[in-house]
Amino acid sequence: QVQLVESGGGSVRAGGSLRLSCKASAYTPTTRCMGWFRQAPGKEREDVAVIYTDGGRRYYADSVKGRFTISQDNAKNTVSLQMNSLKPEDTAMYYCAAGPGIGGYCFSSHAMDSWGKGTLVTISS
Repeated sequence: QVQLVESGGGSVRAGGSLRLSCKASAYTPTTRCMGWFRQAPGKEREDVAVIYTDGGRRYYADSVKGRFTISQDNAKNTVSLQMNSLKPEDTAMYYCAAGPGIGGYCFSSHAMDSWGKGTLVTISS
């Protein structure tokens, strides 16, 4: 497992942008996946975006496609989430996660074994 620290949350109006960053203490040979998940009050945790650390493949939830971009800087052990055209329904606690994957698949919370404490994103209308 690795330690993850998120930053970059905040409050913006609908249509605005935010950039979240997640710094991992280290990439281990088993850290195949990194990603962002979110949980809104009263709702289940939702997969948002993941990236394969060994090749850069990316997957996004349909709700954020075209608006969010996940990227990685392996030299800095950092994964970022650029969020544009934000909507009130994007309001949630956003969590960074890392893990080995499950069956070679990253786009699932079950693929992760390390989690950050979360950063709050609030979008007002």
